[in-house]
Order: sequence, then C-alpha cells, then structure tokens
Amino acid sequence: MDMDVKPRRVVLLGSTGSIGQSALDVISRLPDELSVLALAGHRNVARLAEQTLRHQPSLVCLSDPTGAAELRDRIGNGWQGRLLVGPDALPELAAHPDADVVLNGLVGAAGLTSSWAALCAGKALALANKESLVIAGELLTDRARESGVPILPVDSEHNALFQLMVGERFEDVRAIRLTASGGPFRTRDLGTFDTITPAEALKHPTWSMGRRITVDSASLLNKGFEVIEAKWLFDLDPAQIKVWVHPESIIHGFIEWKDGSTTAQLAEPDMRVPIQYALCYPKRTDSPVPHCDLARIGALHFEDPDSRRYPCLDLAMECMRIGGTAPAVLNAADEVVVEAFLEGALRFTQIAPSLERILEVRPNEKATDVEGYLRADAWAREEARRTISQLT
Repeated sequence: MDMDVKPRRVVLLGSTGSIGQSALDVISRLPDELSVLALAGHRNVARLAEQTLRHQPSLVCLSDPTGAAELRDRIGNGWQGRLLVGPDALPELAAHPDADVVLNGLVGAAGLTSSWAALCAGKALALANKESLVIAGELLTDRARESGVPILPVDSEHNALFQLMVGERFEDVRAIRLTASGGPFRTRDLGTFDTITPAEALKHPTWSMGRRITVDSASLLNKGFEVIEAKWLFDLDPAQIKVWVHPESIIHGFIEWKDGSTTAQLAEPDMRVPIQYALCYPKRTDSPVPHCDLARIGALHFEDPDSRRYPCLDLAMECMRIGGTAPAVLNAADEVVVEAFLEGALRFTQIAPSLERILEVRPNEKATDVEGYLRADAWAREEARRTISQLT
C-alpha cells in the first residue's frame, strides 16, 4: 500500500442490520482500503456492543435511548470512543468532518435526514436506504450535484446499472431493466393468495433481508420503489424504466443502448459485491464472493411481471409518473400497512387496495424541502392507520 494513502473512513448507519453486517465484513477484509469511523444501531444492543468492541470506531450511536445503559455495561472498559444517544445523533454522524464516505443502511423514512446531512456536508453517500430517494429524490440529487459529491447506490440493481454506466453517456441510454426474483409467490395459485400468512411472505427465495423489505419483495412493491430510485439516480424518463422477473437473481440490471446493443451486470446474489464496489469506488478489489458459474446454473429465465400477482408494482410506477409527494405517501403508508399484515390485522391481498385507497385521498402537494416531504410522510402514516381501522 502507498503509505501516503490512508484507508477511506466509513460512517456506517444501520450497522446491526443485514446491510451493516455485510459492510463490516467487507471493511474487515480490506484494512488497507477501508476503516470504521462510526457505527450506528437502533435497538440491537448486543450486536452493536460486539461490533464496537471488535472494530473500535471513534464514535458509536444508539438511536433508541432506552438501551443506552445496557450498551455501556456491555462495552465496559473495552472501548474508549464517544457514545451518542438518540435519533438526532444520526445526521450528526452523517456530517462528521472526518468521514470520507457515509453508508446509509438505515431502514425506512428515518434515513432521509441522514442522507440529506451527508450530502449537505459534502460527503460521498453510499446509499442502501432506498426510502431517501423514493421520498425526496429530486431534492437529494439536486443537492448532490450542488455539493459535487456522488450518490453511490448500494442496492444490487442500481449498483449494477451504476457499474454499466461508467464511461458511458446518459443520453445514449434507450432503456434500463431492473430484475426481480419474483419473491416466494411467483408461481403460487392466485386463488390461494387470500390465505398467505406472514411466515410464508417472509420466506424469500434468494435474499436475507429485514421483515418489511421481504414482504415488499413478495408483493414486488420493493421493486417499484427501486424503479422510482432509478429515475432519480440515472435521470431517466419513467417510460425508460422496465422490470423483468428473473428468479435466478444472477443478472441484476440491463441497459439497452440506442445502437441496439444491451449490456448486463452479473454476480452471485451477495450484497457484499455492491457494498464493496460502492465503498471502494472507483477501485475494484478482491472479494470472497464466488464468481458466477453459468455452466453450473445452466439457464437464466426472464418474464414480464403479472399485474394480477403484483398490483403494488403498478401503484409504484403510477406514483413515479405523478411525482411530487406521491412516492413519499406510498412509502410511508406501506410501512404501516405491511406492519399491520405482519401483525395479522390485514390479509396479504388487502395491502394493494389499502395503499391505493390512501393514494386516492392524498393532498396534492409539492414539497420543496425535507420538512415538506416529512409532513407528507406523517400524513400518510395517520391516513394508513385510519384506513386499517376501517378494514378490521
């Protein structure tokens, strides 16, 4: 290693989740390239304590203050850094002057203020919190351009497209295609959808993820959110963004070019690949992830998504076309509606109609700042609770 080049200092928000754990595995394997400056978790005190003792960051944040005493007890004298407590500390970490890159792996709308803080502070933003762009994509991408810093996508599909765009011109893109596994109900008899249980919805065939995103992957709403995300990341017209169901999850994205050619990015379905690319960009380094053995896989399959099976995807596409605060409303309402499904208060088949009903009565507003988008988010959550109460 060039002794004059220091490892890139990473602020990792959401370190105890699946993205955070994968990111720490990447960082620990590349000590000459990456180091942990700060870790932030929410409620998993035991895991955050273990990560703190192992990686010795300068700062640690526990956004849920109820576990602060337990965290201090678990850490003891094994760490001498600074502990921050409460959700307001997350944007502070994201804007820390010593940070080189901020990996936002927070879940839900709570990640927006941290994404905004990082970009306002001129920090490279490795973004796994798709809600940031779904809620306020125009605001964040404008800020990134003004600050002269990149938004480095961590979602496997957007990371794939980002890789394919290196050295290319946006104006040469005819269309992009995001791929989706199709979730656990890709071939299930539509007549049995009313009996889908939360346990069945949480059995994703490819990825290990959090509860909400797993349910959203079963309904393909998560792919709809990724479509909205892609619009802002790649400055595309909605008509240029397509989705294919691809159960093998080997090809993560396609770009169709004006000249008739198509390029694709392939990788085993392991989140360490896009995380490492985002954190080390533009450099590529060795990885423990195996390369694709297409002879072993044998065949790759693709199909257009069935609107009867995945009505939530159409809702997201429509919100993208409407723009304004419609995507923010859809995202917030979905958080509440999916939680109601997981608690047994709604059937799986009631998710899409509930979201459609909320969108129909949403205020027709255009937000101009973070607070405006968060007001839309708050309205949608309250309306979702009211809608659920009328259905149960």
